[in-house]
Amino acid sequence: MESRYIPTEQALALPCRRYRIAGQYALRLQLLPGERLSVMTQDGEQGCDLLALDQCNQAVTSTLGIEMQPSAALTRSQLDQSNRAAERLSTQFDSWQIDTDLLEQGGHVPGSWLPLELSRPMDSEPLTLVMVAPGKDMTVSEQSPASELNVTHWHLPNHPLELPEPLAEPINEIHIPHSSARTYQVKAGEWIQIIDVAGKQSSDFIAFDKAALDQGEELTMDAAATRTLAGSVMPQPGLFSRFADQRLQPMLEVVQDTVGRHDSFMLACTPKFYEDSGYFGHISCTENFNRELAAYNVAPRAGWPAINFFFNTYVEPCGTLSADEPWSRPGDYVLLRAKRDLVCASSACPDDIDPANGWTPTDIHVRIYSAEHEFPRAIANRITPEELPRMTFQTAFHRRTSALTKRFVEYRGYWLPSEFEGWGRRAEYLACRERVAVMDLTPLRKFEVVGPDAERLMQYALTRNVRRLSVGEIAYSAACHETGGMLDDGTLFRMGEQAFRWICGDAYSGTWLRELATRQGYQVSVRESTQQLHNLAIQGPHSRELLSQLVWNAETQPSVAQLGWFHFMIGRLGGADGVPLMVSRTGYTGELGFEVWCHPDHGERLWDAVWKAGQPYGLAPLGLDALDMLRIEAGLVFADHEFCPETNPFEAGIGFTVPMKTKEEDFVGREAMARQAPESRHKLMGLVIDSTELVSHGDQIFHGRFPVGGVTSATQSPLLKQSIALCRLAPDFAKPGTPLEVGRLDGQQKRLPAEVVALPFYDKERTRVRS
Repeated sequence: MESRYIPTEQALALPCRRYRIAGQYALRLQLLPGERLSVMTQDGEQGCDLLALDQCNQAVTSTLGIEMQPSAALTRSQLDQSNRAAERLSTQFDSWQIDTDLLEQGGHVPGSWLPLELSRPMDSEPLTLVMVAPGKDMTVSEQSPASELNVTHWHLPNHPLELPEPLAEPINEIHIPHSSARTYQVKAGEWIQIIDVAGKQSSDFIAFDKAALDQGEELTMDAAATRTLAGSVMPQPGLFSRFADQRLQPMLEVVQDTVGRHDSFMLACTPKFYEDSGYFGHISCTENFNRELAAYNVAPRAGWPAINFFFNTYVEPCGTLSADEPWSRPGDYVLLRAKRDLVCASSACPDDIDPANGWTPTDIHVRIYSAEHEFPRAIANRITPEELPRMTFQTAFHRRTSALTKRFVEYRGYWLPSEFEGWGRRAEYLACRERVAVMDLTPLRKFEVVGPDAERLMQYALTRNVRRLSVGEIAYSAACHETGGMLDDGTLFRMGEQAFRWICGDAYSGTWLRELATRQGYQVSVRESTQQLHNLAIQGPHSRELLSQLVWNAETQPSVAQLGWFHFMIGRLGGADGVPLMVSRTGYTGELGFEVWCHPDHGERLWDAVWKAGQPYGLAPLGLDALDMLRIEAGLVFADHEFCPETNPFEAGIGFTVPMKTKEEDFVGREAMARQAPESRHKLMGLVIDSTELVSHGDQIFHGRFPVGGVTSATQSPLLKQSIALCRLAPDFAKPGTPLEVGRLDGQQKRLPAEVVALPFYDKERTRVRS
């Protein structure tokens, strides 16, 4: 197929739909005459296996007229593995009723040949395209993960915009044309998916208790009750996800949300709103609701309190409510679950006089799913603003941790426990300080950096002197941009002479590393391996004894007992034939500790072994709340608290990661930091508060009437039996022993006396972590 059938300029003006193919997954699309499709690799390495089928389900891949290697052999290799990736892919092919033997007639496009461009002449037949991002499972010592592909599908102008694939088989579908509303009923336990068809379209939603409505009582969602019970201005998926009625009883639960930006609750748009704006007689959601609800004998109202899904409202610092275009994209949705039998009403808002619907009202679609289904909790995050949403993942250890607690929070795209039932943050903290504790730290992002210029890239990207690292050694480093502000921090593992593993907090780090490599002209591959490497932290005085029982090592590798601080080894669980592991002498608690890395398919086996072997040592699970207590006592920094892109490493308290005098090569941010006079830098210090009252991130610190710094993190220390804080202070007031005050309320009405101390609060010489 030649692109002359659809010139690029014309194709880019066509309506399009974008898709993501995760590593080891497949995507099926129909390509119609006159349409165009593009497949791109995120990292320049991941290839695409391609299978084209005609209307008789016969393979016609060879007729596409594009450069390919014969046979989709990598997909076949993945399917031949006895693992979960093979099962998932096989399930996808079975659901599409596609015989995997047809892969022999498919093709492979290497990552270096992408992007792939396909278009169909107007006089051709429709094709079904199956695209795979193939790859085998990656072991802990390998650096070749299967990564994602991005697909853009341009439709003809008159082609109806496709709805996203159903989450399951719907039992009812309700299409709501723009500027209208519809009512529908759901039973307790059923699921309601409200879909923004074309993007940037708001949808008001109201619900009535059906049993009460049958008795003539209008029992609906109540804003004040919901907010009060949630303890949050805007209820979100997770712990605070329920919408309650006037009797303080839950009516609905938010389970999935691909946007994260909604209004809960103002009124649905009203005739008065349009009249006050000069648009007399303009249709409104309130009037549409009144018309639809008349069949249920619901009295009309001048304005309906509603959840307005996809409406982009936000509160200014002065308290004013402002609005702008919705963030929602085509196919974005919210998934709700009914807690009782309900009568619901949804609108496709008619507002075309301001940005509320992107100036152009479009349709809304509702799907109802049976109560027999189960859908995981998930909210969306995006690494870059323009990409498709990424829904919250469960880690390889989720089934084990969720058996111990229901208290989970969304952390960097994953669900992690905040606290464990039967333990609590203090007991978890004490177990780590006195015995041993285990924690899921899978959300750490992992990037494989390999190639002839791998060392040059990391030497330029990080502040530490990477050239000094030996194979098997680890360095903690900051990563900065040109202003010297910190983009991230993390640990760099030297896997080989030109092979590194960068483990950090921010998923954007991979994009940034690839941008730097391109800018500098380096020959290097940067691929994300987070989905292939899940990890536990085993921390505490008995962590070495515990892991020494579990981890086998070859003669060429150090044992756990011999492993030095900030070094790693490759071993196996239980013996020479056990699960492959990587063990590093690292942690985030200020205690002796290790991190253990494995493929997610082996996660439960690793957890079970650690849990069983740890019982004689009094092993406890460790949640995020207890971890925060531990890392503050240890003086360890945290993103968006101690550092951000406007804070350089010296101001963040990790100036030791910037060897300005001994690192000869240039690195990003060096020039900006060199221009800064050391005497003028604000300093990260400790603060001991003469009170058990807890202070908070953002509280100002005063000397007399005027502020001289701010609290970055705070906790109540069981060790010191009082409140402590990490704080950034003006250099004139950063000397240990300086008396200061923490301002509460407005900063003036209430002051808590405090004293500046050097960090860390705990184990001043860091002898325990080095032991």
